[in-house]
Amino acid sequence: MAIRREPIDQLLTERGVPLSVVQEARTAADKAGVDFFEGIGRMDGVDPSTMARTLGEALGLPWYDKIDLERVSNDLVRALPLGMAREQGVLPLWERDGAIDVALSSPRALAAMDDLRVLYGRPVRPVVLAPAVLRETTNKAYDKASRTATAVMEEVAEEAESTGDNLADMNLGEDLLDDPNQAPIIRFVNSLFTQSIRDRASDIHIEPFEKELLVRFRVDGVLYEIVKPPPRLQASIVSRIKIMAGLNIAEKRIPQDGRIRTRLAGREVDVRVSTMPVRHGERVVMRLLEKGSVFNLERVGMAPEVLSGFRKLIQLPHGIIMVCGPTGSGKTTTLYSALSEINTPDQNILTIEDPVEYEMRGIGQTQVNPKIDLTFASVLRAHLRQDPDVILVGETRDRETAENAIQASLTGHLVFTTIHTNDAPTVFTRITDMGIEPFLVASSLVAILAQRLVRKLCPHCKETYTPTADELRDIGVRVEDLRLPMYRAVGCKECNMKGYAGRIGIYELLMVTDAMRAAVTRRLDAVQLKKLAVSEGMKTLREDGIAKALAGVTTIDEVLRVTQDDVVSFD
Repeated sequence: MAIRREPIDQLLTERGVPLSVVQEARTAADKAGVDFFEGIGRMDGVDPSTMARTLGEALGLPWYDKIDLERVSNDLVRALPLGMAREQGVLPLWERDGAIDVALSSPRALAAMDDLRVLYGRPVRPVVLAPAVLRETTNKAYDKASRTATAVMEEVAEEAESTGDNLADMNLGEDLLDDPNQAPIIRFVNSLFTQSIRDRASDIHIEPFEKELLVRFRVDGVLYEIVKPPPRLQASIVSRIKIMAGLNIAEKRIPQDGRIRTRLAGREVDVRVSTMPVRHGERVVMRLLEKGSVFNLERVGMAPEVLSGFRKLIQLPHGIIMVCGPTGSGKTTTLYSALSEINTPDQNILTIEDPVEYEMRGIGQTQVNPKIDLTFASVLRAHLRQDPDVILVGETRDRETAENAIQASLTGHLVFTTIHTNDAPTVFTRITDMGIEPFLVASSLVAILAQRLVRKLCPHCKETYTPTADELRDIGVRVEDLRLPMYRAVGCKECNMKGYAGRIGIYELLMVTDAMRAAVTRRLDAVQLKKLAVSEGMKTLREDGIAKALAGVTTIDEVLRVTQDDVVSFD
């Protein structure tokens, strides 16, 4: 069905949409290669109800403000691949009076009605939703219709039992992808990926033991058991993953690393795969990295005074800024957010990483490879001949890398790097222990940022409570000083009964002042350096965590869990 632009423009403006917004939407849609309706659906300030009503009237079709997700048929949704639904811009809703209602948000989607009529074998009836509402409803509908890995595993086990096949004994060659007998395994592995995205997992662990095979997800830094497939399926599951990652399925004696690039729930995801031989088979760990992630210092959780100070630091022309913390504490996200903020056409930014986790446009990223002597130290030396302004060194592990980083900073470059220490003051002693002279450390470092990640309370189910005197004493807060309500985790459907949803950083920013440089040169120990930093205004990790707990962002338990080595005492 053709549609004239003028009537649509007129209908939109009659309903209060400014003509300038309509014209801007048309220009933006042309640049993005999408149709006008998708373009205006992305504009701020355009009411979704107005969009749906306008398009519905223009096409002579019924329209909805929103959809009751519980009414949407799981069977109809499962019958239409998600990729096709997104590509065609349609969503099957429910059957009514012998016909299937199908939601759309653009006239171009009408061309898919004949295909859907054939697919379902019944008449279809188009209805109109606003583009933003259709996108959100499609995501939720496919999420609701998708089966969990446990349900799929039960089907796989039943199929294996009914056919008498022992999937572990099959000939697992390169034709595995085309082997119809492997369809159950493929479904199960795909269900793991789908559920991991739905559960916001960062890692998938597949672990074989003597009498069981265990699959666990790491969600918000904590591992949860998901499903226990029959142990006899272990070889088939691992081989399927190896083929997807381009690994050698015949080699089971040595560790292997690979990558899977795929789309999950409409998002591009890079899956880093690591296999390891263990006593009862091969252990697999997969790290999920979403492409196109947006890095922004505003979102990492820095307190206003820390954010302000850190932003000034990353604009310095030279020096070393170190970020410290254990593995998985968010150091990479913080550094990528910093690089994203200073990434302008007049800056030459180079990175050395192991591995490159996220691709950043406009930044030269190098992945180390020790097998060919492409180490942090050797690449850093080469980078100094590439006329850089800013260099990110993924990790300072040894004396040579530390020396090269210091040399780079002293010759007019700003260097970002990470190091594994528990707090900021300990960084000085760690680097001097590597054999670096204290005066070089003191003159090159400009700041150290220590950080951890704490789980955020689920906003849907957190509840207020009165903490005990012992709990408050643990975090250094007096009962009489408590002015705000405290919250604790409960658990609901929105957070999968965990009580937490997402994570946020807690930070400790040590600015290297003249007094600190003098103390480092005199080789004072970490305890004395910490006392000096606190006296100069540094807030410790635990103090920042306590502030977030008092603000209702996280809980006392979370703060204590990640800051066990940090003690707050009464003055």
